[in-house]
Amino acid sequence: MANKSKKSNSIKQKTTVRKNTRKKSKKHSHTKKNIFIVFSVLLLISLISFGYFLGKNDREEIPQKSKEYSESTYSTKELLDDLSKIKTNMPKEKNTKKQEKIEYKEDFKALNNIETKTLVDQRGKKKDDGKIQVDKMVKKAKPKSKKKQNISLAYRGKKPRLVILIDDVHSKNQLHAIQNLGLKITPSVFPPYTLSPRSHLLARQVKHSMIHLPMESSSKQFNKQTKTLMTSFSDERIVDRVMELRRLFPHVKYVNNHTGSVFTSNYKAMKKLYIALRMEGFVFVDSFTVATSKVKMIAHEFGDAYVRRDIFIDNIHTIAAIHKQLKLAVQKAKKNGYAIAIGHPHKVTMQAIKSAQDIFKDIELVYLDDIYRRK
Repeated sequence: MANKSKKSNSIKQKTTVRKNTRKKSKKHSHTKKNIFIVFSVLLLISLISFGYFLGKNDREEIPQKSKEYSESTYSTKELLDDLSKIKTNMPKEKNTKKQEKIEYKEDFKALNNIETKTLVDQRGKKKDDGKIQVDKMVKKAKPKSKKKQNISLAYRGKKPRLVILIDDVHSKNQLHAIQNLGLKITPSVFPPYTLSPRSHLLARQVKHSMIHLPMESSSKQFNKQTKTLMTSFSDERIVDRVMELRRLFPHVKYVNNHTGSVFTSNYKAMKKLYIALRMEGFVFVDSFTVATSKVKMIAHEFGDAYVRRDIFIDNIHTIAAIHKQLKLAVQKAKKNGYAIAIGHPHKVTMQAIKSAQDIFKDIELVYLDDIYRRK
């Protein structure tokens, strides 16, 4: 009996040892597994942190402009919200192009003093010293003469023609939304400004575009936009800005005003700008944001046709309202042979234009060059 008891105890001890060994083994295995999991988690966190660090550096090098770069819509309210982030005091621009200013100075003065109808020829050829010699810069016409020889003319085609301009364009998505319509629609692109420093590059991606130039309005908030033209600017500062536009937009022909009710109503300031634009080969299209605009008077002084906006299409942001405005634009085109309508890169505006095939069936959608030609 004693031997049996000893054997039983021995078996129990061995069984207990085996169980303990298994428990230790399982515990050791679990410990290894936990260590591996913790190590993996730490490694993953490290990789994420490293990636965030790299991404942060990228964001510091190329600032992200939230809505500006990610959305195709851009409302007036959003523009005002963005402009509110810009400091009210506009920095004074440094005069870095002294030589170019000198080249313009006397010719610009001569042109600005002419009150009768004039015709400005090409700027002329450069002499060996690099200064511009202008030959026959100004040819005086009879003040009472109604003849329009060599005038730039808007003309009629076989079908009434409608030009649609989309103002405020400053992002790739906005440009792509216009291109995706598959229609002859002209984007009017903001010059580079604080919130969109590379907007001018958009104009190089399309054959037909124009410049949407910020000009002084009655709104102090709108006037904060970078390099907004003010009526208080000197001749030289206006010329500098126009020459800068030519460098930024080397192939663009047309310029229209962004806001600008104060500037376009000021005869003296508007004439300075008109002369500078003309000297650089630009044609000014009056957005006609105010009835007191002096652009028509100035254009006729130079023997030019006055080109202006006939109708805004999206003051009310609904498809029905935009279709109503497009119908009015078509009526004007049928009456006059052509019309110019202005919209903005809102999503609803793109939808309304895309769904307006029936409205456009009796007219031809065209670019500005199709209604504005020099004889």
